[in-house]
Amino acid sequence: MRYAKLVLMLLAPAIAVMAADPFVGTWRLNPAKAKYKAGAGPQQLTVTIAASGSDLDVVEKGTGASGAPVSNHYTVPANGGIGKLIEGPYDAVSSRRLNATAQEIGFSKGGKVVFTVRSNVSQDGKTLSNAVSGTNIAGQAVEGVNTFEKQ
Repeated sequence: MRYAKLVLMLLAPAIAVMAADPFVGTWRLNPAKAKYKAGAGPQQLTVTIAASGSDLDVVEKGTGASGAPVSNHYTVPANGGIGKLIEGPYDAVSSRRLNATAQEIGFSKGGKVVFTVRSNVSQDGKTLSNAVSGTNIAGQAVEGVNTFEKQ
């Protein structure tokens, strides 16, 4: 009996680490809930986030405010750090995990962060809120909040 308790105590932290990341999934933009102080948000955007080892693999596809296609693909460490930009208009990407349901992604050009996305997953895991600021993929200055719904 003691042995079983010891095994459970040792495995508990490993089980907690293996729990699904709340960001993982397919998220579809609800443009009716977007609120912008500057610039305009995308017309349509789907974000697919998959766990890949200790990284998050992020693919964004959609249509920008001007109607032009939007495509971005990158990986970032789930717990924060320097990522790898696979496709997109920026030179580099990095992440910072704020807590279990919040993170910040920074996109850089010429060594300077030019676009920031601060993401929060709702307590029920069904809504993703992205506060964006900086220069977007289309090269426009933006500041606003996009709301995504889990698919």
